[in-house]
Amino acid sequence: MGVKTDLTDALHFAMKEKNNTSKNAIRLALSSIKLAEVEKGENLEDVEIFSILHKEIKTREETITEAVKAGREGMIVPLDEEIKVLKEFLPSELTDDELTEEINKVISNLNATTIKQMGIVMKTVIENVQGHASNDRISKITRSLLQPK
Repeated sequence: MGVKTDLTDALHFAMKEKNNTSKNAIRLALSSIKLAEVEKGENLEDVEIFSILHKEIKTREETITEAVKAGREGMIVPLDEEIKVLKEFLPSELTDDELTEEINKVISNLNATTIKQMGIVMKTVIENVQGHASNDRISKITRSLLQPK
């Protein structure tokens, strides 16, 4: 329950400090976590919470991309700040080299050779890195390693 507790404590602090950006970002994240807990029927592990935080960040990054296309510059700065707030609760990211090394280990352990085995590799890597890389990054690197050359 460590990450969820940290988020709740940070929400209380943001409310006391009247920091609306942090308050809004953390509230939305806690809401998504609560929804996932209700769907699952039990409390989430930290790894699952990291996954939700990665999704929240990805959503904001996509919104920034759309805002740039639409010329809505005023939306970009608050969303960037929200991303920074959410990233504070994630473990440090693995570098691409470290992630590639981890994926190569899993591929060799599972004797995976084709793209059809990507799901098995992804599942194992996600369990191994435990929130230190987004599923999107894992997917891109795994796909590039398993595709025929």
